[in-house]
Amino acid sequence: MNTAGTATLVVLALLVLFALVVLVRTVRIVPQATAQLVERLGRYSRTLEAGLHLLIPFIDKVRANVDLREQVVSFPPQPVITSDNLVVSIDTVI
Repeated sequence: MNTAGTATLVVLALLVLFALVVLVRTVRIVPQATAQLVERLGRYSRTLEAGLHLLIPFIDKVRANVDLREQVVSFPPQPVITSDNLVVSIDTVI
C-alpha cells in the first residue's frame, strides 16, 4: 500500500471512531426506578425519567444518577418524654 492509501484508511478509521463516540454520548437509556440529572454547560438543565432520551453530545452531561427506590434508614433509640411525664425510648425508622 502507498502512503496516501494508508493515510486515507487512518482518517476513515478515526471518523468512524468519532461517530461511534458521538452516538454513545447522544443516546441515553435510563432504567426504571432511577432518574438522571443533566447539566448543560455546567448548569442544571433537566431530569431524565425512565426511558430513552437523546442528549446533545459534548454539551449535555449526566451528572448524577438518583435511585428512586425506597430506602430504610434506622436511627438509634432516643428518649422521649410523654404528656404524663414518662420517659420512653423510641426506635425510629424513616
